[in-house]
Amino acid sequence: MSEWIPDILGEEFRQLTLPLGEDDQGEVVATLVRALPAERTVWQKLARRHPMLDGVDVLYIHGWSDYFFNKRFARFWTSRGARFFALDLRKYGRSLREGQTAGYIVDLAQYDEDIAAALAEMGHSPEGRVSDRRLVLVGHSTGGLTLSLWADRHPDAADALILNSPWLELQLAGFAREAIAPLLGLQARWNPHEIGPQLDAGFYSRAQKEVEDPADPIEINLAWRPAQTMPVAAGWLKAVVDGHRRVAEGLSIQVPVCVLLSARTAVPTRWSEELTSADTVLVVDEIARAALKIGSTVTIERIDGALHDVFLSRHEAREDAYARLGRWVTGGWRAPGGDAVGCWWRERDRFASAGARERGRSRQPSYSALTMSSSSRSLTLSDSVSMSTYPRAARPRLRHRWARPPA
Repeated sequence: MSEWIPDILGEEFRQLTLPLGEDDQGEVVATLVRALPAERTVWQKLARRHPMLDGVDVLYIHGWSDYFFNKRFARFWTSRGARFFALDLRKYGRSLREGQTAGYIVDLAQYDEDIAAALAEMGHSPEGRVSDRRLVLVGHSTGGLTLSLWADRHPDAADALILNSPWLELQLAGFAREAIAPLLGLQARWNPHEIGPQLDAGFYSRAQKEVEDPADPIEINLAWRPAQTMPVAAGWLKAVVDGHRRVAEGLSIQVPVCVLLSARTAVPTRWSEELTSADTVLVVDEIARAALKIGSTVTIERIDGALHDVFLSRHEAREDAYARLGRWVTGGWRAPGGDAVGCWWRERDRFASAGARERGRSRQPSYSALTMSSSSRSLTLSDSVSMSTYPRAARPRLRHRWARPPA
């Protein structure tokens, strides 16, 4: 039986190997990394003072060609009283074994096994609440897509979903996805391990080095997160495109969702300073558009100067990202009308009851009246109704108002 052992990130981190059986490439495992909040002092106990996120568990899932390494992100949660967990999925990072095709999978739903094993160790269940502890899911890039689909399939498992530049749509948008999907399906059927051309010139990794903050150093294992992305196989890409199609059709996530994105995209055809202050991986306007289709309450934060991983951006954008996340997590922000917005962890029962009603309806993309604050550059959707309940001519005109932050 596996035991918690010291992790490569240092004393405050431990890791646990989660056996997942075998496949044609051998042993399959996932790895759970853990960081716990500091024990309360005697005086805090006597005063009955509890941290803001006492009783909260966080599960983080990385993106493509990636693994968990961001110690500051873990400390953001533990300093507020939450227990932090990060999952290196099968064939990534700590879970990659010799002879395996890094990151390869043919259906994103296969990760249900990895997530279920992690949740069991955390004292949670995919099927619903088994303890009084709250569960927050956090996903970056492909991990954001994976968790969005997972949360849609497991409506009673989590209390909130946070997405850091989630890969919710193909870079060439929906029409291109629909055009290439049949060809990709044939290629994946006949030769799923065929590798596509390397399109990454390493500019994203270079941008991270250029903007690295000496006060917040990041150490990366290049064997697990190479400067140029890992080879992309046809079978894996088909799994991702299938996920994009499901998002385009509309998901029904009933817990609050926070999406953090860069304010702009830059196409990395050649190196320039512009690449150090924009997302060079995704078309962020398309992601913002797709995010409106995943749930009934979605907050979109557009961060000026942010990279693809907003928490690896230059100092100003990185601090902005943490500040926005902190406001959303603690409910410390107000709608433009001045009314305080309740914390997700206080609103869970309302969302759960609303979700039970919504699951009996048609799976149409849901929208609501929009509120946008020019000062916070954030957009919130809540208490939505299905667009299918409106006659077409009477539907609210939501086109593009949210696609870019106001000047």
